[in-house]
Amino acid sequence: MPFVRRNAEGRIVALLDAEEAASYAHLTAYSIEQLPGTHPEVIAFLGTDPAENFSGLDASFIRVMEDLIDVLIEKGVLRLTDLPVDAQRKLLARKDMRRKLKGALNLLGDRDVI
Repeated sequence: MPFVRRNAEGRIVALLDAEEAASYAHLTAYSIEQLPGTHPEVIAFLGTDPAENFSGLDASFIRVMEDLIDVLIEKGVLRLTDLPVDAQRKLLARKDMRRKLKGALNLLGDRDVI
């Protein structure tokens, strides 16, 4: 759990480790306390919710895994049928969704526009 340093108005102005917190303990201008890293004020101070960042990384990683599976299938190292049925369904559903989204975003098609 990080230590937080608050200013006179009570706002968090710094996150500290135990050694840094001890060095500020004698200063009366600052309030030092320990809060969990998941505390709303700590998250607000950092400007980011770690859970949201992690899920964003998960989405990117899933795309990397899909691409990796595609390459392995293209090279003949893996067959789609080698995967469990649920994995096959999920991969095919994601491919279908990406294909549909790509078509929806390509409003002009392949024709040249004058």
